[in-house]
Amino acid sequence: MTAPEGHAPDGAGVAPVVPSAEFVYYSDVITGKAGSRIQVALPRADRSVVVVEPPAAEPGYWAGAPSVAQLGDEIYLAYRLRQPIGAGRGYAVAVARSCDGVRFETLLVIGKSEMDTESLERPALVLTPQGTWRLYLSCATHGTKHWRVEMIEAGHPGDFSARTSQVVLPGDAKTGVKDPVILYRDGMWHLWASCHPLEDPDEADQMATDYATSADGLEWSWQGTALAGRAGQWDARGTRVSAVRYAAGMIVAYYDGRASAAENYEERTGVATGTEPTALTPLDSAPVCRSPYRGGGLRYLDVLQQADGRYRLYYELTRPDGAHELRTELC
Repeated sequence: MTAPEGHAPDGAGVAPVVPSAEFVYYSDVITGKAGSRIQVALPRADRSVVVVEPPAAEPGYWAGAPSVAQLGDEIYLAYRLRQPIGAGRGYAVAVARSCDGVRFETLLVIGKSEMDTESLERPALVLTPQGTWRLYLSCATHGTKHWRVEMIEAGHPGDFSARTSQVVLPGDAKTGVKDPVILYRDGMWHLWASCHPLEDPDEADQMATDYATSADGLEWSWQGTALAGRAGQWDARGTRVSAVRYAAGMIVAYYDGRASAAENYEERTGVATGTEPTALTPLDSAPVCRSPYRGGGLRYLDVLQQADGRYRLYYELTRPDGAHELRTELC
């Protein structure tokens, strides 16, 4: 799988000064009240390239929802492939490998039938401290609005097998759980997941991000809501954390947000921060990044810090034809 020559849409995320009790945010720098500073890498679609094209050049066809991990000189990427509702939805998750972060070789593809799911959404690819690999898969329960997360473990990202999967985040009758962001830090597993209310099916698109911890990455204890929508704001209908960084005494999270149910599937990217993983505060009154095309979707951003201090970003972007493609950039 080689990155083709892609179009280069315009659009840069530039945020205004945003004061809060803890932080001041200007352009791409956050300054804490104690004077600590951290640079935030923001996407600019005009400097990005296509990594994976959508299955077709029409609305409802997507390649995206990336999760990336690095080992030595190799970058591993898990992503979701999707067709329109009624034509298959999230029909597969692929895992791929690259030496340059742009051109990827497909290692395996897991289809939705292998996971006994109506649809697959964003995966999470994680390297454990023991050197094994885990793939967490978001799975829709047939005939419902419910989501669960299953986990597969293997010695290499090319060896994942759906036959060995186990449910690690079951959700329940009132809540669907999906799209986990998972970190291992200070001897503990940390997770931020998108949680959806199920009591009213017409309201199930709403989402908030809850935080959980675990000693083994399998059995999780929920600790509370880390990020929720703000009434009257661009993220009022839902917030979904897509990546988390710890730096300079701060937690910096990228997140997807939307104002209404009509904006479902076209979330834009915001930035939130805090000093506790259960209390993240958005730093802007508008998205910091969006696509200049169609519904404006720029979502599921993930980030890798490179050895030279720069950051490689991966994200899903809406194209002029309404399809979504997976892009990367170095900044």
